[in-house]
Amino acid sequence: MASVARKNLFEDIPRFLVAQAGIVFAVSLVTIQTGILNGFSRSTVTLIDHSQADVWVGAKEMVNLQLTLPIPAGMVAEAQKVEGVELAEAMLTRATTWRSPDGEIAPMQMFGFDPTGELFNPGQLSAETFQALEQPYTIMPDQANKASINVEAIGDTGTIGSLSAKVIGFTQGTQSIASSTYVFASLRNANAYLTAGYTTTTNCRLESGKLLCNNVFERTKTPNAIATPPPLAASDAITYVLIRAKPGEDLQALKQRLEAALPNTRAYTRAEISERTRKYWVERTGIGFVLGLGAAVGVVVGMVIVGQILYSSVADHIREFGTLKAMGASDWVIYRIIIEQALWMAVLGYIPSVGLCLGLGIWTFATQGITILITPVTAVGILGVTVGMCVTSALFAIQKVTHVDPAIVFKA
Repeated sequence: MASVARKNLFEDIPRFLVAQAGIVFAVSLVTIQTGILNGFSRSTVTLIDHSQADVWVGAKEMVNLQLTLPIPAGMVAEAQKVEGVELAEAMLTRATTWRSPDGEIAPMQMFGFDPTGELFNPGQLSAETFQALEQPYTIMPDQANKASINVEAIGDTGTIGSLSAKVIGFTQGTQSIASSTYVFASLRNANAYLTAGYTTTTNCRLESGKLLCNNVFERTKTPNAIATPPPLAASDAITYVLIRAKPGEDLQALKQRLEAALPNTRAYTRAEISERTRKYWVERTGIGFVLGLGAAVGVVVGMVIVGQILYSSVADHIREFGTLKAMGASDWVIYRIIIEQALWMAVLGYIPSVGLCLGLGIWTFATQGITILITPVTAVGILGVTVGMCVTSALFAIQKVTHVDPAIVFKA
């Protein structure tokens, strides 16, 4: 009966092409929405997942990677003393403002790290780039958003706060879709940029062998730049202490020791802070709902299109189905013809739509820095959705065949 299914499907090529165009549109809509959601959620945690830190220590109020409160830099030295810690490094991140030479301003997210460190990874960069990043007042933006800060090439300059900034290189594949332009700098430079125009009043005391600090930031009217930003003092503000555990160390036990040694902090494994950040952006911001709704709309559109095509096909061939029933064919044999038609439509609509989406994903990443992530699991899932969509639509057409009277063959 497979030949009957193919005959019904391909005998009217124009109608077949219109039907497939509708399925391609529906499947592409589902694939793109799902791919954007996957790419979006991955982009928010790229820096976390690519880091070499086993544990991240931040303020206990931390909501996600960027939404948190500062902690004193002195905690890095304190963390290094904790049993089970092999290496501790500081990482600083905060939102700031960029001003291009023509006076336009743009938001940016500053990330400060030790270019000679081992735990924070802003991308695959050469040793020369890391060395250049240690020069005073230099930065390295993600190339995906060069246009947003009016930067075109290495050597371009601008102003962050009240200080000059020179571009010495570009990262790639680090930008979060949900955030303003990522900019990377050494800890010294990042601290200078983020505190220029501010004075920091810090009250620290040693209590029961623990360092307790309170930081107060106040804006000043005339910030001053010096030739070389100084190293961070114990009282300077950072955002995270990145920890590499000793081999074989129990990370959950290490987290407890770190939280006990560093007051008002919370420790997370790399997987935990990654999941916390991802869930915030996907669930608490409503972005996941919006993209999921778009995918659901694609499924509904596809079901309507396929259902109409199959129902019309059955109506056009109602006499053929009546002939089969008059010859003694069971309902199941006829159902198989319709379902096979639906499966052909699913496969022939799925293949070009996935190819189209893969090409679109390559283009958007190269030109916009936006990842449409279509993993093998996603591709298989979309295929399942497509098949389910078409087979479900076939059920409506089957209802018409169920009530076919074999006597229709003998009617004029």
